[in-house]
Amino acid sequence: MNLNTNPLKAIIAFSLVLLAKGCKETTYEPKLFSDNNASKTFFDLQVGKVLLKVEVAALTEERTKGLMFRETLGEREGMLFIFERGTQQSFWMKNTRIPLDIGYFSSNGTLLEIHKAKPYDTSGVPSKSSDIKFVLELNVGGFKHLNIPIGSRIDLDDITELINLRNLNPKDFNLP
Repeated sequence: MNLNTNPLKAIIAFSLVLLAKGCKETTYEPKLFSDNNASKTFFDLQVGKVLLKVEVAALTEERTKGLMFRETLGEREGMLFIFERGTQQSFWMKNTRIPLDIGYFSSNGTLLEIHKAKPYDTSGVPSKSSDIKFVLELNVGGFKHLNIPIGSRIDLDDITELINLRNLNPKDFNLP
């Protein structure tokens, strides 16, 4: 790999070296990696007892686009949407070709609701709760298939680390 011809690869390699030297000792550390064509960036995310590879949609334009126009989503892949504060959320499937499960998580990282969403459905899938800060989209049936039940948790420290890996400020998302 010639790092001089691809600045993104150099940044990723440098970040990984820094992470390897400066990580705290735990059994889980979020990791950054890209698929073969580098069009998507994934992070490891532990949800309950299940390790997933997720893309992070934290910026408004990323949350707006979501999984639009995608043809497939891997079995343990998903998209994690991160909001600045917990509110009622509603997701629609405009230009989304993949049938999805939408998991709504509270501000403390607890999975409160799972809803099925049909491709191209623009009617919206609203949350019942008014404290949804994180939303995880998986293939339809993914939560059941992977044994991620209501009450499963994501660690807020892990979310903070994902935000840091994205070079964003966790304080902008009301995270430590």
